[in-house]
Amino acid sequence: MAHGKKYTQSATLVQAMKEYTVPEAADLVKKMATAKFDESVDMSIRLGVDPRHAEQQVRGAVVLPHGTGKTVRILVFARGDRDRDARAAGADYVGAEDYVTKVQEGWTDVDVIIATPDMMALVGRLGRVLGPRGLMPNPKLGTVTEDVTRAVREAKAGKIEYRVDKAGNVHAPVGKVSFSKENLAENMTVLIQELLRAKPSSSKGRYILSAFVSSTMGPSVRVDPNSVTLAT
Repeated sequence: MAHGKKYTQSATLVQAMKEYTVPEAADLVKKMATAKFDESVDMSIRLGVDPRHAEQQVRGAVVLPHGTGKTVRILVFARGDRDRDARAAGADYVGAEDYVTKVQEGWTDVDVIIATPDMMALVGRLGRVLGPRGLMPNPKLGTVTEDVTRAVREAKAGKIEYRVDKAGNVHAPVGKVSFSKENLAENMTVLIQELLRAKPSSSKGRYILSAFVSSTMGPSVRVDPNSVTLAT
């Protein structure tokens, strides 16, 4: 794949095969971003798991301390008091049958969907639409809950979901180029620590095989996962 002059110049800042500490990688990503827009910063982490086995599936959610820099649109399926709680917490859309119909008609212009447990019989009808888009509410991810206030606030604050793909990789946003290098580094650290906590007991040998971080248009930087320790 051919790259432009700015990309090629930026790539000279990275030493091939060197694993950088998280703070060093965050600093490099910012220095190498040359686009005229505020580029997103994402991590790609390869895990030593076999996703074909259910017990080695790695999936969950984590609140990044400095958010992702993206505006999050939230739909909440709720009634009564929980409806009012969701609206007060800042949900963009709140409803019941009306939004079921809207989604069935093809509307999915949201980033996160939250539902109270009593609404799941209704929301379950939308599995074919929401499942492939990664929008189906899930109690393990905190998106099926009575505490919609907390769920909405966490989503707005920067809660992200992660899931290992068929090749054993986890891809996740960790901020924007406009973030300070300290804030980027802290978000990266929290994501790696979360993945370390989520390590399946059946996973043997090296767990984090490789980790990279990059901006939307910039070169990737290899991150040393050993530079992050699991907080106690």
